[in-house]
Amino acid sequence: MPTISMFYGILVLMYFRDNRRHHLPHIHVRYQGEEAAISIDDGSVFDGRLPPKQLKMVQAWIEIHKEDLLVDWELAVNGEELFRIAPLQ
Repeated sequence: MPTISMFYGILVLMYFRDNRRHHLPHIHVRYQGEEAAISIDDGSVFDGRLPPKQLKMVQAWIEIHKEDLLVDWELAVNGEELFRIAPLQ
């Protein structure tokens, strides 16, 4: 489960071959003991939770980096090495 980005104490991860359980392209986000699975397509949370402020930051980051995230998703589904994505600044 590689960390693909990190900003403001938020870790963004993508698991290899994680399309069996949640068939949609998504990321996993951790922040201070909370974890959520978030859709790349629309930024919705479909598992877990994050505090509202951190969720808004992650959703903005997803919107900025959607193309890169979808490329990483395809790599992850195929078990290939992912590339890091710039943090939210």
